[in-house]
Amino acid sequence: MVYLALFISFVKIGFTSFGGMSMIPLILDEMQSHQWMTAEDMTNLVAIAEMTPGPLGLNCATFAGTQTAGVAGGLVAVLGVLTPAFTSALLAAVFFARFKNNAVIVDVMRVVKPICIGMILTVILTLSMENYAQAGMPDWIALLIGAGMLYLITKKKWPVPKVIVGSAVLGVLLYGIVPQFILKVS
Repeated sequence: MVYLALFISFVKIGFTSFGGMSMIPLILDEMQSHQWMTAEDMTNLVAIAEMTPGPLGLNCATFAGTQTAGVAGGLVAVLGVLTPAFTSALLAAVFFARFKNNAVIVDVMRVVKPICIGMILTVILTLSMENYAQAGMPDWIALLIGAGMLYLITKKKWPVPKVIVGSAVLGVLLYGIVPQFILKVS
């Protein structure tokens, strides 16, 4: 019975929150109303969820469910919190498949697609300016590292973890160790 209650609680949380920090008050309210967790447990829930990699809502659901009913409880809570997103995506896919040839939908997509592409390009440009420029000037070291890693991923088919480690090593060398060595020598 606790599994069903956990599932229903987290489905409600998934449908009524917008992810991230907005889930925490709802989770805390559900945990208190069912007396599944103490105030200390809830403090730990937030701290652990914040420290753990991954979406905050999933981390909270996993911790709360596990604290309440073990590993199975964690799985049930995660399934509950994911059900709204899965249901919404499924409904959108069914709706789109059914009406994809509708003249209104086609016209809407003609407007939505360029807007989405523009938003993606804006994010790319903003992040590029943040990562590949300093004081408005190109950061040639960062550009070379980025170009080199792009080459290794696309042409040499290096796996992403290897490229990340390579980028980190080059960054430490070229931004940290080499400049300090040059300063000491000069």
